[in-house]
Amino acid sequence: MNSDRLILLSDLFGKTKAKWLPSYIEKLVPRFNVKFYDSCELAEIKNSNDSQEDLHRKFINGGIDKAVQNLLRLEKEKVNILAFSIGGTIAWKANLLGLDVQHFFAISSTRLRKENQIPNSKIKLYFGGQDMYQPDATWYDDKKVDHYIFKNAGHDLYTQEKYINQICEDLSRVPR
Repeated sequence: MNSDRLILLSDLFGKTKAKWLPSYIEKLVPRFNVKFYDSCELAEIKNSNDSQEDLHRKFINGGIDKAVQNLLRLEKEKVNILAFSIGGTIAWKANLLGLDVQHFFAISSTRLRKENQIPNSKIKLYFGGQDMYQPDATWYDDKKVDHYIFKNAGHDLYTQEKYINQICEDLSRVPR
């Protein structure tokens, strides 16, 4: 088993709608020791019949903070992170509070546009060019954050195989 650890943090739907997740795991396991966290479970949110709006509200109203604390409790060693949507915000905040992150990759983590503090990790963010909630160019310039915009993609780009392949190729080039 590979000693380089990679944590995957789900979007706000958790594992219930993550039909795309096995594709990432299959591509990343040869390079990393992969561990998956369901963001809903970390946030202690039961999401069985919740709408996207209800889930979002639960994360904003305490769920993100609860997830950050649980992630910090569970992870004590250096990790790499690949996070999806709300998972990116959870990982970012945990990194700022002491989670030892070497490489931080987040896809469609639109709430990062509200962050002013930058973690001390090697960061690369991915967004769809048609995602209206992505950070603006000024945010990237001010924060000096590496990013890649998939010009014709929307928020759910991380669920599509053509983008999964490119993102996993980027991760496979992470130095050991």
